[in-house]
Parts: sequence; C-alpha cells; structure tokens
Amino acid sequence: MTAPQGDFLAACRRQPVERTPVWFMRQAGRSLPEYRALRGTGNILDAIRTPEMAAEITLQPVRRYGVDAAILFSDIMVPIAATGFGVTIQPGVGPVVDEPFATPADLARIRPLIPEIDAPYVAETVKIVVGELGVPLIGFAGAPFTVASYLVEGRPSRDYAKTKSLMYREPALWAQLIDRIADQAIASLLAQIDAGAQAIQVFDSWAGGLDAEDYRRYVQAASAKIFAAVADHAPGVPRIHFGVHTGELLGAMAEAGADVVGVDWRVPLPVALTRTGDGVALQGNLDPVACVAGWEATEPKARAVLDAARGLPGHIFNLGHGVLPQTDPDVLARLVDLVHTETAR
Repeated sequence: MTAPQGDFLAACRRQPVERTPVWFMRQAGRSLPEYRALRGTGNILDAIRTPEMAAEITLQPVRRYGVDAAILFSDIMVPIAATGFGVTIQPGVGPVVDEPFATPADLARIRPLIPEIDAPYVAETVKIVVGELGVPLIGFAGAPFTVASYLVEGRPSRDYAKTKSLMYREPALWAQLIDRIADQAIASLLAQIDAGAQAIQVFDSWAGGLDAEDYRRYVQAASAKIFAAVADHAPGVPRIHFGVHTGELLGAMAEAGADVVGVDWRVPLPVALTRTGDGVALQGNLDPVACVAGWEATEPKARAVLDAARGLPGHIFNLGHGVLPQTDPDVLARLVDLVHTETAR
C-alpha cells in the first residue's frame, strides 16, 4: 500500500491543506509504554538492526496519536557505525566513539556506505512500515557537523571545543571529514527513499554551536550537497533541515537547499520567516518541556504557536526538539487533536 500525500506533504510543499499537519520528533520512543515493553533494556542499535521491531516502534505513535507523518525508528549514527568506525550508543549518554577522529590517518576509517550490504535492515524496515502506513514516512540522516562532532569529541559535548578546534586549525582535513560523512548520509537517504520514504529530514542538532559565518564557511556546503543529491535523485521528495539553538542560522540553513526549515521554541515563527525568506515552509515550534508540565501548560502554548503560524505559506506543527522521555502520552494525543480541530478548514 502506498501512503497518500495528505496534509503533511502538501504543507512541506507550501500547498493548501485541510488542516495543519502535526508530528513529533522522537514520537517513537521512551515516552511510550508500548515502546518500553517492546524494547526492554536491549541496545538501541540491536533494535534498529531488527526490522520487525524497528517497524513496530515506528508505527506505535501513529496508532496512538493520529499524527500526520511517521518518522523512521533509527539513529543518526547508523551509517558510521555500520561501516565500522567504532560507535556505540550508551543509555543516558548517547553516541560514544572508541577511538575519536583526530588525524588525517583517521580518514581511512570512514569508508563509503553501501546500504544494501552495510545496513540492509534500514531499507527492510522502511518497506515494512510503508506497507502498513496510511500517512507518509519520513526518512532521516545526521548532518555532517553533528555527526562529525561525535566522531571528534568521542561523546556528546557542551562546547564542541575539539570539533571547532579541528575545524579552525585544519580546515582541509575538516572539509574531507564532513564530505565523507555527507556521502554516507546521501547513500543512506537515497536507499530510504528507494524503499518508500516519502520525505527526509537532516538532523543538524548541534549546529547551534556555530555562528552564521562559521556555518557558511565550514558546514553549509556539505549539508547543501546532501539536499542537492536528494533533489536530483527524487525531485518530489520534501527535504527538512532541523537544528537546535539555530535561531541565528535559519537564513544560512535555508540557503543550504531544504524545502522545510525546523524552528526551535526560542524564535517566534513570524520572526523565523523573516530570516529564512518565504521560499521554505516552517516546522515547529512548541517547547517540549511544556508537554512535560501537563495539558494546562501545553494548551496555551500550543495555541500561541498556531496563532503565530496563521497566514504562513506552509507550516508543520512540531515540537522545537524531541519528545522528552517523561512526557505523558495523553498530553501528546490531546495536542494532536487540538492542532487538527483548531486548524480544520
């Protein structure tokens, strides 16, 4: 079964919609009791490598919430881990690298991704999900800066000191590093699209550690390469670009070539539009902590987002970052109903 276009894809393309589409980053995950029951305490990479489990996890929030899109249950580190760089995902920590990237010799450790050999389980998961979905599936990849920051730092960082130092001191080596990561992302995204994903999102979660000048000088070209490759391969597939703390980068992110730019909760949507220009749709931007605080806190903030989005030439309602594990699923279900009811044409 092929999922219908629906309002989500229309909004991505800045076309008229029947009602504002809504989905949540990390909607498939730790906030759902059915997810915890299925996953248990196993390693997340093992779950991702099990297509039937990964597909079920992808489908769970669609069934529970009635969201307008599913996002593949996977991880931005899958390509680099699948090609043998030495990455694990530690619970409560995140990606941890056995031997961080430091010298030109480490480039040899980043080889091209061959999806059908290195990570065939990703495409298999996509095929299972698309066969059962009634809404579009979003495939995704990590952006070069964010993935590179894990490889260089060795684990999540607050200041990206090692990453930015390498970027400043050895710009030629940096360029080679992020170009190889971009090529892996391209290979992964195209395989997901060929398997049935109908939109893609590039997560540059930590690009907010850069100023706009550094983003344009050191990062933008590699991200633009990803979006251009997707457009060449699948011209009709919407491309979403997301980051956190990226209010000052929204214009530069739009320049990289996405159809949709994600906005976190720090920048009002009308202000974001003045920075991106009106050639892109906007996605966002409710503070995820509001949902943790309960419905009484969530409702007025959600209505404020909807009010700010009125008249925009394309809006997908989402959180400004991922669903937090302590979020009550009932709050998210009520939020979906609110968005759909308040924006129905």
